[in-house]
Parts: sequence; structure tokens; C-alpha cells
Amino acid sequence: MTDLAKRPFTPLRKTMLAAGFALAAGGLVFAAPASAADAAKSAETAAQHAGFAAGSSGIKGVHMHLHHALNCLVGEKGDGFDADELNPCKATGGAIPNTADDARKAELEKAAEAARAGIAETDLAKAQADANEVQTILTGE
Repeated sequence: MTDLAKRPFTPLRKTMLAAGFALAAGGLVFAAPASAADAAKSAETAAQHAGFAAGSSGIKGVHMHLHHALNCLVGEKGDGFDADELNPCKATGGAIPNTADDARKAELEKAAEAARAGIAETDLAKAQADANEVQTILTGE
């Protein structure tokens, strides 16, 4: 045991300990905006991949990019996540799991549902339309 550990808790040591806990708690508070930023970045990347899907000339390309968009939306533990497909949002964790706002989360869920529909679609034009819908929902344009 170190000498420091053997010392009694003086008022100064108690204050320093409380300050340490306050700093640690403050770090947790600062983590929330990072998640919001991560959610926004994931949604932006999903919108880009939905655009790539809409512009793809073949059904395989549409499906591939919609998988990328869906992975960005739902995160690694989400409905429809496909570990066999690229996860361009691995570092940000997914838009839906990092979104606290219920209204925004509902929009993201709607985009994810459109992405799942496009992935299931075998008709190129319909799959591209689903990809356009995903992009429109995410960008608001």
C-alpha cells in the first residue's frame, strides 16, 4: 500500500476526490454531443450511399449501396445490419442508436424501412425509387 493510500481523508483530500468525481461526471456530459454529432454524420453518410444506390445502373449496385446506407442507419446491432456488407459508419455507430430526439429517430426509422424495402426489391426502377426515398427522408430535399 502506498503512503498516499494510508493517509486519512483530510478536508483537502476529500475536496480533491470530489473534484475528480466532478471532472469524471463532466466527461460523461460532454459525451452526449459527440453522440449527436455521430448520429448526424451517420445519417449524412447513409444519405450519400442512398444517392449512390439511386444512381446505380444495376440491381446489385442498388442493393449494395442500400446495405451501406442501412448499416449506417441502424448500427451494428440494428434491424437489417449486414456484417457481410461495408459499414461506412463503423466509427460513428449508426444514426438510430445515437439519436435521442424521438421525432428525428422516427424519420431515421422510416428511412431504414425504405432501405430494407429497396434491398428486398428485385425490380431495378422500384429499388432505385426506394433509394431516392431514403435519400429524400434523410436530406429533407
